[in-house]
Amino acid sequence: MPRIAIVEDDPVCARQLQDYVERYSRESDTELQTTLFPDGLDVVENYRPVWDVILMDIEMPNLDGMSAAQRIRAQDPAVVLIFITNMARFAIKGYEVDAMDFVLKPVKYPQFALKLKKALNIAGRRSHRYLMVRDGEATRRVASDTIFYIEVISHQLHIHTAEKTFVIRGRLQDMEEQLTGLPFVRCSHSYLVNLANVSGVKRDSLLVGGQEIPVSRSKRKEVLQQLSDYLGGGFQ
Repeated sequence: MPRIAIVEDDPVCARQLQDYVERYSRESDTELQTTLFPDGLDVVENYRPVWDVILMDIEMPNLDGMSAAQRIRAQDPAVVLIFITNMARFAIKGYEVDAMDFVLKPVKYPQFALKLKKALNIAGRRSHRYLMVRDGEATRRVASDTIFYIEVISHQLHIHTAEKTFVIRGRLQDMEEQLTGLPFVRCSHSYLVNLANVSGVKRDSLLVGGQEIPVSRSKRKEVLQQLSDYLGGGFQ
């Protein structure tokens, strides 16, 4: 279920935005979950990248929307930001934090619904290209294209990326399903490899991220075919 955060210090405007989201949910037959935050400081404190869309007021007393968005972007590259403002000149700065768009106050439903639909479509596409993983005490979004390979060791998944290796509990089969539609291939019982990051092929292994990943005999034909398809544009 898509999750939407509404960050607005004016309770009347916050309630209106929530009503608009609920109306859009009914009209589009899309189940949506909303959470209200009365200030930018409230949403950034203990921030976790669990939101699909954030509707952000710009002028707020403790932490303005632009500053809050900058702090959010440092942790979450995927969330879709829409600024709510009564001054269009502020919205131009939204490009600095990769905001999708802005809505001028007073907010009218038809314009709001169009932009919310676009935001949810973008969020849906992005969600398939990021993994949510624990990193110490925090939760992070990891871009799928930064993953070299995933291996299972003692019932734990080791997600090897360009930045670091994340260790989480889980099953490789579930991870494979989560990455459906992306160029990942199961090359053995213990490894799931990102074809986009394969740098070489040996008789019984793939070179990925500076490591030699074994390919089982039963998987060899399938893996080589998928790699050939990917190099020829078989994957999107």
